[in-house]
Amino acid sequence: MKSSSEQSPVMVVERSEDSGEREKEKKKNKRRSNRRSKQNSPIPVLSSQNDLSGESSVPVGNGGKTRCYASSMGCSSSKQLEFDGHLLSEHEPTTVSRIAFSSMPTMLVNEQQEDLLLSGPGGSMLAKSCTEPVVGGGPHGKLLPFHQFAGQAQSKIFAPYWSMDTVNEALEKGDVFKVLFRVNAHNRLEAYCKIEGVPTDVLISGIAAQNRAMDGDVVVVKVDPFSFWTKMKGSNAPSNNLSTSEDSNLHLETNGEVGGSCKGKSKMNLVLECADFGNSLVPQKGFHNDESTCASEVVHDNYVNGNHQSASESSHTAPSTGKDEVSNSVGRICAMLSSYPSKRPTGRVVAIIEKSPRRDVIVGFLNVKQWFYYREGCKQNAKKNKSLLSLSNREYIEIMPTDPRFPKLMVLVSGLPDCIKKRLEDEDATVEMELVAAQIDNWSDDSPFPEAHVSRIFGRGSEMESQINAILHENAICCSEFSPQSLSCLPSNTWEVPKDELENRKDIRNLCLFTIDPSSATDLDDALSVQKLPSGLVRVGVHIADVTYFVLPETALDMEAQVRSTSVYMLRRKIPMLPPLLSESLGSLNPGVDRLAFSIFWDFNSSGNVVDRWIGRTVIRSCCKLSYEHAQDIVDGMIDAETCNTLGDSLPQLHGHFEWADVVGSVTCLHEISKTLREKRFDNGALRLESSKIVFLFDECGVPYDSTLCERKDSNFIVEEFMLLANSTAAEIITRAFPDSALLRRHPEPNMRKLREFEAFCCKHGLELDTSSGNFQQSLERIKEKLRDDSELFNILINYASRPMQLATYFCSGALKDNMNDWSHYALALPLYTHFTSPLRRYPDIVVHRTLAAAIEAEHLYMMDRRVSLKARPGEEGTRCFTGICFLKDAAESSEGKEALAAAALKHRIPCSELLSHVAAYCNERKLASRNVKDACDKLYMWVSVKRKEVCFLHLDL
Repeated sequence: MKSSSEQSPVMVVERSEDSGEREKEKKKNKRRSNRRSKQNSPIPVLSSQNDLSGESSVPVGNGGKTRCYASSMGCSSSKQLEFDGHLLSEHEPTTVSRIAFSSMPTMLVNEQQEDLLLSGPGGSMLAKSCTEPVVGGGPHGKLLPFHQFAGQAQSKIFAPYWSMDTVNEALEKGDVFKVLFRVNAHNRLEAYCKIEGVPTDVLISGIAAQNRAMDGDVVVVKVDPFSFWTKMKGSNAPSNNLSTSEDSNLHLETNGEVGGSCKGKSKMNLVLECADFGNSLVPQKGFHNDESTCASEVVHDNYVNGNHQSASESSHTAPSTGKDEVSNSVGRICAMLSSYPSKRPTGRVVAIIEKSPRRDVIVGFLNVKQWFYYREGCKQNAKKNKSLLSLSNREYIEIMPTDPRFPKLMVLVSGLPDCIKKRLEDEDATVEMELVAAQIDNWSDDSPFPEAHVSRIFGRGSEMESQINAILHENAICCSEFSPQSLSCLPSNTWEVPKDELENRKDIRNLCLFTIDPSSATDLDDALSVQKLPSGLVRVGVHIADVTYFVLPETALDMEAQVRSTSVYMLRRKIPMLPPLLSESLGSLNPGVDRLAFSIFWDFNSSGNVVDRWIGRTVIRSCCKLSYEHAQDIVDGMIDAETCNTLGDSLPQLHGHFEWADVVGSVTCLHEISKTLREKRFDNGALRLESSKIVFLFDECGVPYDSTLCERKDSNFIVEEFMLLANSTAAEIITRAFPDSALLRRHPEPNMRKLREFEAFCCKHGLELDTSSGNFQQSLERIKEKLRDDSELFNILINYASRPMQLATYFCSGALKDNMNDWSHYALALPLYTHFTSPLRRYPDIVVHRTLAAAIEAEHLYMMDRRVSLKARPGEEGTRCFTGICFLKDAAESSEGKEALAAAALKHRIPCSELLSHVAAYCNERKLASRNVKDACDKLYMWVSVKRKEVCFLHLDL
């Protein structure tokens, strides 16, 4: 039998200056390949461009072989292919100019095609191909079908992971960095990592440099020497980043980098550059941390368990013992970026510290067509070998993930669910229409694909319900019923406010207060009230459901609420954080019934300034449930005291002794105050980057058929302004009382590079934009006025303006006590902010409620102690030392104050700084997952509605 090199012509991959040298190199390479083939060498050569893929073997630092896979489907043979410089031994020449690959049998692949680039630092030695490497090279040089590759690999594809000892030592020295691995959803071969203190993300380019890391993993990254850094996208400088699909020419950077060498630079200079960022060679000893703990399990065991390191934590830094070394390394990177702003650092993954939970819930479709093609070949050979007709333990089927950030998966056919195997045996091609979930079991360094098993079958991928269930599953949303243990923590549905609560709380049931929510809302967290005082001041009250009365710390209900962390909304469906008995009945501020609440009152003067405040636990009774539409009609004057009697059933039911004139007057007054608060916020630099909201229209079966745009109105802003004020007030109180144990929310400043790009974009189109502090919003308002006749363009502009913005996150004040400048909320222009107003649907609000209760309790204990000791001056016993506008720091730092605060914290189970940091990190993960669900469902609804329109148009054409 002929060797693979003799079966097909050779395609030489090289970097050359002229065609004459290329022809010489082709002949030389062919002679070398023929010699190797005659000697039965395992090193194959690349087939013609019509063949699908191939592989190459090159030495690695540990003396083994590293195999590089590439595919030439649809690729021109004239394109340059380069190999990963990371995998070259330090004793090997780094100016490799050609690489040989083996031919592969053509396979019928039903998949999307994209570029595959195996690139080293800066993209040197790179192979361009289609989506994934394709397996080849069986024992004795024979080619194996794609479905029987497992266990046949004889050489390494990826570099081995560093040992844990090596990682820790390198972290302390600042040679490597512990970071979160994020994959570009538009190009999986591009991944980015944020190093704390470095303004530009590090690019991890190509599957070799990514080294089996997946989106959401916490990894250890080695930054490449400066000579390998690539240019920023959009920069005019030449680039050596070859992993992007637009860089189809695969050109080298003008400094002539190939592998680790650079023209015009001496070897000593290159060594000095490498020394700046550490040794770029990989240690021989491999390491991988297989202790992947599910966050929900950790939280369920103990909600203040300190063993969980969340992948969502933004700062993955080295141990404190190496802070100076880490700081120096970060400083050197920042210095280079400052000198070369068009450059982007590149790097490679050397270890995976924590695996992403997404590895366990990858959703996709089985690619059965090529398996059927393989089985057809088996049938033809059945006369020679009847065993080929049975399912082999070495047969694999591809899973094509729906999320482009993840690689293909290989699943053993013998390990598939019985229902799938039966359909495969019956040659049922519709199996590929089934949407499945898979869990990754292993990804060894000698395998181009991870191995997995199917864990769940959702049904036909064309059905909306299957898609929604898959979205929930891949975001780890808990859809199960609440446990009996959790439900046992709640009273019966006939519960009424106990007598002792009426005695210990402020009774404000005679106050005209009401809720304003979407008409379909069932979990009513907040209510509003307003009073005009004889002194001329206006007292506004925000009343929040007192969920912590029912959800006690460390109970089964508390544990389950923390695991869920947030309610998930999908327009037509809601997955609650708390049982409906609590979230929609006992805890919800429904009209006409007594409810427990946490209330904040502010006294406003005529200028809209707060001159006094009170916060405490209350008993309330809402007089009505207003929708945003009702409130807007009141603001617009369509509903007033005179027209209320004629509107009849179109208005909600009014409870108690109040009249509609009371409600109309309250809404009007609240609207005027909210306008003043809003104006002050924007004058202080607050930012609003909201475009029109898409509203879907559903038919009687719950299927979307159309969509429309909806603008926010004044009634939305009434609620928003007072909720923001309540949240900032709560943040101020808990931070002063418990400076190390306050759960806050921060919003970092935007990415300045992207912000400058947006500014340049506006300037290019004749739109003046000032992004300096305090002027951003005013500039956007002027642009909006200029584009008042082109709302679509303005919405696009707002979307563009949102790109530089970073995510807001929860954090523990004690974790950032040395960096208080990082506490602020950029978009709201507030120094302190938290979430207090939605405890029925957000777990952080429950934590904040407990902290507030502890501050109120401590204040009461302190004042009681002062009265007993007779040290208080006349009238001082009524001073609100911890919750009032004027915080008495001396009282908090006194021995009595410290004792009161400690006792209250213990009573209300306020977690310490370390434990609260883990709670914050987990809540960040769950909030992001909830947001992903909403975004994915919106895209699904849009797709379904557009598809239905296409069908309607098709019928009309017919």
